[in-house]
Amino acid sequence: MRYGLKIAFRYLTANKAQTGLLITGVAVGVFVFIFMSALIGGLAVYLVQSTVGNVSHVTVEAPSREASLLVSEADGDVLVVTQAATNQRELLRTADAFLPLIDTWEGIAATSRQVVGNGLAVRGQVRAPVSVTGVDLDKLSAIADIAGSITSGDADVSGMKVVIGSSLAEDLSIRVGQVLRLQSDRDIDLGLMVSGIFEIGVEALDRRAAFVSLATARTLFELPQGVSRIEIKLEDLNQAEQFARRIEAETGLAATPWTEGNAQLLSGLRAQANSGNLIKAFALITIVIGVASALLLSTYRRRPEIGIMRAMGASRGFVVLVFVTQGALIGLLGGMIGAAIGFAALSPFPLPENAEPGGFPIDVRQGAYGLAISLTALGAILASILPARSASRVDPVSVIGQ
Repeated sequence: MRYGLKIAFRYLTANKAQTGLLITGVAVGVFVFIFMSALIGGLAVYLVQSTVGNVSHVTVEAPSREASLLVSEADGDVLVVTQAATNQRELLRTADAFLPLIDTWEGIAATSRQVVGNGLAVRGQVRAPVSVTGVDLDKLSAIADIAGSITSGDADVSGMKVVIGSSLAEDLSIRVGQVLRLQSDRDIDLGLMVSGIFEIGVEALDRRAAFVSLATARTLFELPQGVSRIEIKLEDLNQAEQFARRIEAETGLAATPWTEGNAQLLSGLRAQANSGNLIKAFALITIVIGVASALLLSTYRRRPEIGIMRAMGASRGFVVLVFVTQGALIGLLGGMIGAAIGFAALSPFPLPENAEPGGFPIDVRQGAYGLAISLTALGAILASILPARSASRVDPVSVIGQ
C-alpha cells in the first residue's frame, strides 16, 4: 500500500503543470457546486423570510361550526339541516387554559392572543377598509416586527391608541398624534389617537392593518371574553406542520400551518432546488470526465513503465491501486482547495435574513462543503477505475521494447 502510494505521488509530481491544471479544474468544479448550494439555499431562505417572516407560522382557531345533517337511521332520509347563525363568532374561550402549556414547548418562539375583526378607518370624509387586530400590550411585535418597522411615532397600543400601516396613513392623510375613528362591523365607533406608523413592506399589513390593545378590540367587536385566534411563531418555520398536528392532537382545536396557504411558494422553491441540483450534477460530471481523460492519457504515456512493473511481478491489483490512488489524491486535493476558496469567497456576503432588498442572498452556511469534498473524491475514484483497469491489462512483453 505504501509503495503504491509512493508511485502514485511520483506520477502526479512528474508533470507538475498537468497535475496543477487538473487539480485547478477539480477545484473550479467544487467551487461551482458550493456556490450553487449557497445561492439556491440562500435564495430559499430569503424568499421564505420575505413571505413568512412577518406572519404566523401556526394559527390556532376554534373548530368551525359547519352545517350538519340529521339523518334517519331507518331509511337514510334527511330530517333536518342545522347551521350556525351567521352573526355568531367562533371564539377560543379556553385559550388561557392551554396557552401556558404551548409556551413551554421547545421550538416555540412566541405566541400571541388576538381579537380580530373588520371595519372602517374614518378620517374626515375619507374612509378605508381596515383589519383590526387586538393584542396584549407586550405582544405587539411577537409575530410581525411592528416595533422594528416604525417610521414615525412609537409602537404603543396602550389605552385608546392605535398603530397603523404607512399606506393606510397615506390614504387617510393622517399623522402621529392625530385622532382616527374606527368603526367596527358591530356598529361600534371609537376615536383613537395614532401613536405610531409602521412600514413592513407587506401590502396587506401596510395598507389595511390597524393594531390596538386587546381591551380596545373587545370593545370594538363586543367580545367580553375569549379570543379570535392564537398566532404562534416558531424558531424553525419548517416545523410548522409537525407543531400544527401536535396542537390539534392535544387541544382539539384547528391549527393551520403557514404551508397550507403558500403552496405556490413551496412548489417554486422545489423547482428552484431541482434546478440547482441539476447544475451541481453537471459540475460533478465535468470533474469526472476531466479526471478520467487525464488518467487515460497518463496510462497511455506510461505503458512502458507499467510493463516494467508488471514484468517485475507487480500484480494487476497493484496497478489498479496506483491509478485509483492518483484519482483519489486529485479529487481530495481539488475538493479541499475548491471548498476553501468557496468559503473564503462567500463569507463576505451578508446572511439572507440580513440581505438588503435586491441584494445577493447567498447563505455561506449552506455551502455543503463536506458533501462537495466527499462527492468529488468519490467521483474522482470512480473516474480512475476505467484508466486503472486499462493499465492493468498492459502486456509487459508487447510494451517493454517500445
